Amino acid sequence: MERWVAGYEKAWRTPGTDMLAELFTPDVVYLVSPWAEPVVGLDALSSLWEAERDGPDGSFSFDAQVLALDMETAVVRVDVDYHHPLRSWRDLWVVVFALGGRCARFEEWPFSPTTPDGHA
Repeated sequence: MERWVAGYEKAWRTPGTDMLAELFTPDVVYLVSPWAEPVVGLDALSSLWEAERDGPDGSFSFDAQVLALDMETAVVRVDVDYHHPLRSWRDLWVVVFALGGRCARFEEWPFSPTTPDGHA
């Protein structure tokens, strides 16, 4: 699981989105929050990543800790501090894996210090 998380961080820092195919199944279901409309499939996920990140050169620190792992499902706590502009996030990820170790479903629960109760 730690290797998958490290791959996720590496993909976020790498130009393009080719690495996503190593991490996610072709029909991945990806939610940026538990209430968001799911993004389905690698092409849609690639578009989301390109739109959401500041670019692979974005300066940020990343720390992740696997909190639970049960069969094919993991829960990960992630702290991300973006440096320009300064933004901090603490996320909980619920990651469901398919056979072969790629993620089939990803659900993010993002919180920031400006919205600690999860409300905008």
